[in-house]
Amino acid sequence: MIASATSISVQFGDTVALDGVSVELPAGTVVAVVGGDGAGKTTLLRAFARKVIPNSGQVTSPDKNGLGFLPAGPGNWGALTVRQNLDFVGGIYGLSGAELAERREEMITRAGLGVAADRLASALSGGMRRKLAASMAMIHRPKLIILDEPSTGVDPVSRIDLWRMISECAADGAAVIMSTTYLDEAERAGSLLVLDGGRTLAQGSYDDVRAGFRGTITRATRPVRPEWSWRRGHERHEFWPDGSTPADIDPGSVVEPDLEDIVISLSLQRQLAAGAPA
Repeated sequence: MIASATSISVQFGDTVALDGVSVELPAGTVVAVVGGDGAGKTTLLRAFARKVIPNSGQVTSPDKNGLGFLPAGPGNWGALTVRQNLDFVGGIYGLSGAELAERREEMITRAGLGVAADRLASALSGGMRRKLAASMAMIHRPKLIILDEPSTGVDPVSRIDLWRMISECAADGAAVIMSTTYLDEAERAGSLLVLDGGRTLAQGSYDDVRAGFRGTITRATRPVRPEWSWRRGHERHEFWPDGSTPADIDPGSVVEPDLEDIVISLSLQRQLAAGAPA
């Protein structure tokens, strides 16, 4: 096991950011952390990066040289070129000479940045700049790669490039944990961790999460219970917790849930059960 968190809780003042969260990060696996704003995704990643110390529970992760961390911000220096950014970070992790040059050019090729290798980072497109930041987190071949929403706001082609880079790192034996707002992207991961309000809503492979989901989702123009519904495209979906589905429900209105439906349903169920506004 490359890294793990066991029943960790993190509190900032009166705000509980994580509440008893556990997750294992084995070698060669990509774990996707999903959830809405304030779910605790970034706090969990920062705990693995040794930037947040849990109030309780235990986190094990490699030392600094074994970590590659991509924060939610730009992740590189705008006044340096692509090559200079990679050289600087590679040097921090002990790479030098021919080894650094070879690894730098390898990452530039993997990221599709060859045509921009001598441009300033500030002159790159958003997708290119994010791929550079990911390359900087990966250049020293860390055992654990931590990526905070690496593809948010990135164009579709760059998202594909980023996912290929992530998959290649996992295939080379690294453990990868990434937060993402793109649930179609999360479905590709080997394992999912769904967070809401700092708590675990669901965990396991995508197939495990789907198999463990209980309840029925229907499509409706006018939901019977608006507080249990949400918009999906041009229609609305409505969640009926296990045992509450009406006997006269129209079978044609029943939806086969995808990950987005499951995450929203579980979050609504927790919030409404706690008496919080949906």
